[in-house]
Amino acid sequence: MMNVQATLRGVHLSAQKGRLVADQVRGMGVAKALDVLNFSPKKGARIIKKVLESAIANAEHNLGLDVDELKISTIFVEKGPVLKRFTARAKGRGNRIVKPTCHIYVTVADEE
Repeated sequence: MMNVQATLRGVHLSAQKGRLVADQVRGMGVAKALDVLNFSPKKGARIIKKVLESAIANAEHNLGLDVDELKISTIFVEKGPVLKRFTARAKGRGNRIVKPTCHIYVTVADEE
């Protein structure tokens, strides 16, 4: 059983929203997972689809694995660094704006 990984770090998406999408496709075959991600309205689905396509390409190009045999063995989304910004408010005050980021890790393996 061969495992191939693809990573995407520092994505402008909260880890919580990314995990909602990752939980939908965990353990699926890659063809079905791509279909699910393709028709999901979430921003995280577009991003995770790209990482999954990268993992599939890595498996095909680097190890010569058959794409039809692949399935998602692990997929997880970790919290990344948070960008902190300020915006002006009334009466000389300021509000904090937090811009969360996350890291996405996808591993595909051939079914044996």
